[in-house]
Amino acid sequence: MIKYILVFISILFSAGLNAQTDGVNKNSSPFKIARLKYSGGGDWYNDPSAEVNMMDYLIKNTTIDVDEPKFYSVNVNSDDIFNYPFLLITGHGNIEFSENEILRLRKYCESGGFIYADDDYGMDESFRRELKKIFPGDEMKELPFNHGIYNSHYSFPNGLPKIHEHDQKPAQGFGIYKNGRLCLFYTYETNISDGWADTNEHQDPPEKREEAFKMGTNIIVYSLMN
Repeated sequence: MIKYILVFISILFSAGLNAQTDGVNKNSSPFKIARLKYSGGGDWYNDPSAEVNMMDYLIKNTTIDVDEPKFYSVNVNSDDIFNYPFLLITGHGNIEFSENEILRLRKYCESGGFIYADDDYGMDESFRRELKKIFPGDEMKELPFNHGIYNSHYSFPNGLPKIHEHDQKPAQGFGIYKNGRLCLFYTYETNISDGWADTNEHQDPPEKREEAFKMGTNIIVYSLMN
């Protein structure tokens, strides 16, 4: 009986801390990727197999304690957002965040959360616009090829792999730091998360899918280490 009382008190204490700090629970285990929902008309929900396959890859190729591979999604206005230390934003169309969502995303990043945004060809303009609202005093900067995110698990000496070709532009990876920590990583002109999706979605060759999974592993490993 004493054991159960202590467990109950511990749960209440933890809940109280979360309610007070509203910070990101980085010690939550096991790891899962959550797709961030957004308004504006863009298809935030596209290729739901992507995260499932990426999590399965982590189970087979790393020692990360990974939750059941399935599609998880979360709304910015839900307190559940702070239970996910890793969020994915992707899509083809327009993104819009309300004033309250902007404040919550800023707090999420400042409280230890990590956002990985992957332009699925079409969201770049609106994403950059909304990002300026979230971080009005900061500017995304392209990360050098010797940055830790390109070497955290697998080696990518030339930066991001090119998974899909659209405009003959080089693949680029941009970041924003808060409190000395990379809290947002944005990949442009590459479609990394498309490479995670089921083969029949984009007919990507095996070598491209492998590059996408390896880069995804790097992003996740780096986010958990910093």
